[in-house]
Amino acid sequence: MTDNQSSPSGGVSKETLWYLDNYIRLRDYLDRTISRIAARCVRSGNIAVEEYPFYGYILDVLEEICDTGDFLLEHKEIYPYIEKKIVGGLNGLKKDLREYKIELKNNTSPEMIKQDDSELEKMKKALGDVDKTVDPTIGAGMSMDEVVNKILQENSE
Repeated sequence: MTDNQSSPSGGVSKETLWYLDNYIRLRDYLDRTISRIAARCVRSGNIAVEEYPFYGYILDVLEEICDTGDFLLEHKEIYPYIEKKIVGGLNGLKKDLREYKIELKNNTSPEMIKQDDSELEKMKKALGDVDKTVDPTIGAGMSMDEVVNKILQENSE
């Protein structure tokens, strides 16, 4: 039996259970990310969260939560676990997912969907143009704050 197959007793696959766990973790992560970005906005002169240069990351997390929630709703075999693990059970999941989708729709404009090549180049430059064939982990030790500070410093120059 492989990891993504159901158990012989007709249980839920490990892969499907992973999606439930991932959904729960992503919700918590979204809350912590929003709190962190809000704090950064205060330290950056009390700017609106939507004006934060990396605001789109919140939308990326929201999109992943929506995709994961949709996956859960498509797999009825996991509903008993949803009832136990998510406050409000299946109805709570549906309600939260509906709110996340509204939030995502209301905050994604066509301009945000377009890829901004200049911003991508700034990120690459901030991370450093190094040969990753020698060591693919080069630059992985840089924290998000360090990357953001480096970009902000380059923008002010």
